Amino acid sequence: MKSAAPIQQQELTKLCRDAKLLIEEEKYEECKRLISNAMGTFPHAPQPHNLMGILLEQENDILGAMRHFRSAWALDPTYLPARYNLNRLGSLTPDRKCAYEESDCGEPLHLAFCTRRDPNGIIHVMERRAER
Repeated sequence: MKSAAPIQQQELTKLCRDAKLLIEEEKYEECKRLISNAMGTFPHAPQPHNLMGILLEQENDILGAMRHFRSAWALDPTYLPARYNLNRLGSLTPDRKCAYEESDCGEPLHLAFCTRRDPNGIIHVMERRAER
């Protein structure tokens, strides 16, 4: 079972690169098929949902994009591109580029967020307040 994880990660990394290329070439239908197949193959991975969010954003379906970014984040709260895209799209001026992979995040989100455990043992991701 341990050997499957690196192979899965390689496939998901390739998926991110292929989807980025298709979106840049505006081959949206082909990209949608690729991502939908990946959702079936990797149902618990956040990457396909993040990519679908980016694709829907390019098609001006902002609500659909936000749903998929939230789904990606719910599947893995440590997956930075989903949180980055949620913050970017939810800001008043979403002028930054989409994050396909963690290397695209640009700003150090790990510094902007922290985790806290509540009395019931549930871990919550919280935004850190800027110190003045």
